[in-house]
Amino acid sequence: MVRRSWLLLLCLFALPSMAADPAAKAAPVTVSSPDGSLQVSLTTDNDGRPAYAVQRRGKPLIDDSRLGFILLDAPKFERNMRLGKPSTRKVDEKWEQPWGERRFVRNHYNELRVTLSETIAPKRSFDVVFRVYDDGLGFRYEFPQQAALPEVRISQELTEFNLASDGSAWWIPAEQWNRAEYLYQHTPVQQVGDAQTPITFKLDDGTHLSLHEAALVDYAGMNLTRIEDRRFRALLTPGIGDGKVIRQAPFNTPWRTLMVADDAAGLANSSLILNLNEPNALGDVSWVKPMKYVGVWWEMHLDQKTWASGPRHGATNENVMKHIDFAAANGFDGVLVEGWNVGWDGDWFGNGEDFSFTESYPDFDLEKLSAYAISKGVRLIGHHETSGNAAHYETQLEAALDLYQRVGVTSVKTGYVADAGQAKVRGLDGQVHYAWHEGQDMARHHLKVVTEAAKRHIAINAHEPIKDTGLRRTYPNWIAREGARGMEYSAWGQPGNPPEHEANLVFTRLLAGPMDYTPGIFGMKTRSPTGVASTWAKQLALYVVIYSPLQMAADLLENYEANPAPFQFIKDVPVDWEQSRVLAGEVGEYASIARKDRNSDDWYLGAISNQQARTLQVPLSFLDPDRRYIAQIYQDGANAHWQTAPQDIQIETREAAVLHDQTLSLHMAAGGGTAVRFIAQ
Repeated sequence: MVRRSWLLLLCLFALPSMAADPAAKAAPVTVSSPDGSLQVSLTTDNDGRPAYAVQRRGKPLIDDSRLGFILLDAPKFERNMRLGKPSTRKVDEKWEQPWGERRFVRNHYNELRVTLSETIAPKRSFDVVFRVYDDGLGFRYEFPQQAALPEVRISQELTEFNLASDGSAWWIPAEQWNRAEYLYQHTPVQQVGDAQTPITFKLDDGTHLSLHEAALVDYAGMNLTRIEDRRFRALLTPGIGDGKVIRQAPFNTPWRTLMVADDAAGLANSSLILNLNEPNALGDVSWVKPMKYVGVWWEMHLDQKTWASGPRHGATNENVMKHIDFAAANGFDGVLVEGWNVGWDGDWFGNGEDFSFTESYPDFDLEKLSAYAISKGVRLIGHHETSGNAAHYETQLEAALDLYQRVGVTSVKTGYVADAGQAKVRGLDGQVHYAWHEGQDMARHHLKVVTEAAKRHIAINAHEPIKDTGLRRTYPNWIAREGARGMEYSAWGQPGNPPEHEANLVFTRLLAGPMDYTPGIFGMKTRSPTGVASTWAKQLALYVVIYSPLQMAADLLENYEANPAPFQFIKDVPVDWEQSRVLAGEVGEYASIARKDRNSDDWYLGAISNQQARTLQVPLSFLDPDRRYIAQIYQDGANAHWQTAPQDIQIETREAAVLHDQTLSLHMAAGGGTAVRFIAQ
């Protein structure tokens, strides 16, 4: 009897305590991908700290990973949170890109929405929304309008990605002086430092992951910092004040994204980043035209001409007209001209205050040259180098775009050459502040440029940009950007881009979106001690392998005039595609990609290798089974090597029927590649 009374007394004391513990560990809320291969679970622990986890095919992929925020002037969002009633929905739709690597995109996901509310004062809340696809997922925070938190001032996100198993990573450092223009490091997961996204992982079982973000609007760009073992945390880019992000509610954060595949090719075939962006907000965008172009550009990087005025000035009427004539004679759509406007004389790097975006140098007649180009069926491509001085650029932005609209310039390459952390923006206090290229204020700036340009039917190609997060879906005039080490490093880099660089880009940077890499170099000896670490055949293959709706024939015109046979592929290859299929590849080693022209039944194939020579057996199953094809093959010759014989190229036309059930053997030299045009019969 005594023992029974004692047990009853214990229970009586325990029950109120349990009932009063609103932060008790919650039962997981789950959502799976349409095919069931991915499952996301969301829960809270005994302290009310929310976390999510991901399984793939029944095995852990992402272990428990925290969610939340540290705020500047309010208690953090981390503890004492309670899961609300979940809501779910299923979406399966198809949408059409006005231009792109594929015309039609399937958007198929299952969505989970859960409100996380504080159990103690001030009882604030936010929603977490997961969209789970067969090839990955995205999640974001949605802050409602609420009296307890009208303005959200974020010091740091607590979002984590805790990898469940070991592996290796390909990454570039974050918050360093050279923005995104670094060579990729390949290290064990545990040796990753502060890294930019996209970051690519290959786990020990072969699974490939890419962590990135989608729909970066009015928010700080996300980097990742490894805090222990395989656990990574979001590292937001600094703002111009104490906060990384300052927003009025209601608002959404960007999507935090995880792409997953069995192999590297699977990652590159995903449309997840695009799908997580909002549909086209501009309406009719038939005026946005993908194009190939030449330009007054490479000669400056080789120090044969100058951006500045003087006896070696590149942007002269005579030189530009020569480029216009060449473009018209060879079927190119545009001519880029850099160094045309006042401000290049003196110390322009990282300054930008002397640039005029409406005043030309005396030896450059914008109106006359644009009219001449249009008469030849060509358009000038404008250039606005800001030296990172967004504040100065915005004072002239509308006038500069009005000028281009008036004279018929329909696309603009913008530039933000300045060390990281040394961009300049005008704050709400009216003063100019130093800023990071991927901070919230620069995110606002880039979108302002894109939307102002859209009003005038002008497309934007940003260099030294904010990262690509798929906003080209919402703003299709944001047609390309740089955001990595481009071809110019092979002109003067110490060292230049190594042979594996492009095979890294395909499975890292290019997962975010198109890159204006500027391939097509035949003059391999440059100011760089390594020169262009590529064969000619690889330079041709890059037009297929590195996707961009803007493709430059970047070399000096005389190098094309002297080599018409390999130049023919550059003239023929399209820039707008009906379909794209990454056939095979390994990060940093090789890639083979097939693309179907949007305006014909022809297919194109590009394959590239790193410093290793290799032979690929490529099944042609991507070809139409009901068609026959002629194959025009541009591949490395028997003695080709990027160091000793880059110009050794073998060009062959196979007139006999090429069919979809055949296999093509592709030999690639060290630093080499192969380009093929399949002409439908």
